[in-house]
Amino acid sequence: MLLSRFPRVSLAHLPTPLEHLPRLSKHLNGPEIYVKRDDCTGLGTGGNKTRKLEFLIADAQKNNADVIITQGAVQSNHARQTAAAAAKLGFQCELVFEKRVTDASKAYMESGNVFLDQLFGANIREVAKGSDMNDEMEKVASEIRANGQVPYIIPGGGSNPIGALGYVDCVLELIAQANERNLVIDSIVHATGSAGTQAGIVVGAKAMNSNIPVLGIGVNAPKKLQEEKVYKLSCETSEYMGLSGLVKRDDIVANCDYVGDGYGVPTKGMNDAILLLARLEGLLFDPVYSGKGLAGMIDLIGRGYFKNQRNIVFIHTGGATGLFAYHDLLSTK
Repeated sequence: MLLSRFPRVSLAHLPTPLEHLPRLSKHLNGPEIYVKRDDCTGLGTGGNKTRKLEFLIADAQKNNADVIITQGAVQSNHARQTAAAAAKLGFQCELVFEKRVTDASKAYMESGNVFLDQLFGANIREVAKGSDMNDEMEKVASEIRANGQVPYIIPGGGSNPIGALGYVDCVLELIAQANERNLVIDSIVHATGSAGTQAGIVVGAKAMNSNIPVLGIGVNAPKKLQEEKVYKLSCETSEYMGLSGLVKRDDIVANCDYVGDGYGVPTKGMNDAILLLARLEGLLFDPVYSGKGLAGMIDLIGRGYFKNQRNIVFIHTGGATGLFAYHDLLSTK
């Protein structure tokens, strides 16, 4: 499986570390837990979207674009990394933000990722909750074309077959690291939202014939909807790579029991998980994605979901910058 035939720019610090979490493992009295530190990709404080952007920005260059357009929630980690990538490679950046969080605080609307977006020079547009975000980006693209420029639209989360290649590559990297230390990985766990990360991981794991099950902990949609979204993108990604039929429907598993009251809305489990990792392992996780993913994994370990498994790898998708936007909603006690 050759990813070198797909255009790619260098944005990330790779390989990211694979770290054992001995104190958390002992505390939970379950399998040994490892974390794949994709919060350490480097670009704009790092995160999982940087892997996707290596392929997406290369495609934008191939298409002679000079303006990057993308969308997300106000505190989007993807938007922040896209703004940083655009700044690094000389693109104008247009961000379209959906006001998904009701009654958002001043901190949520102005600090954290939003502050960094502004530092990177991105132009921010806000639209109402429930807006057709693809339509909103097309409106911006039409405006850009009218100005004589060439837009390139990146979907939310960088989640299309081109972006998902970043997580196909991540699995290749992870398996190489595991082989180096004779580590048998029994499960890969991560937070799943826009589907690109999980689709890439599943395609990579299947292409490598690894037999490693992948569990996505949902942060937004109900289980059936999330799994169908991931399955569709997994099939599109494998077809894009020339591997049609690689992924089966039962390869896609999402647990969406830890969403709480909705996307971006804190839960007690998430808050507890963030505190636990900060104080046992000195690691920071975000309140929207990785924090809820951790909360799910921790609860499932307690329920015996991973019974008879020895080693779990949690993919840390980054986003700790968002903690500053949620400081008034999170407890440190």
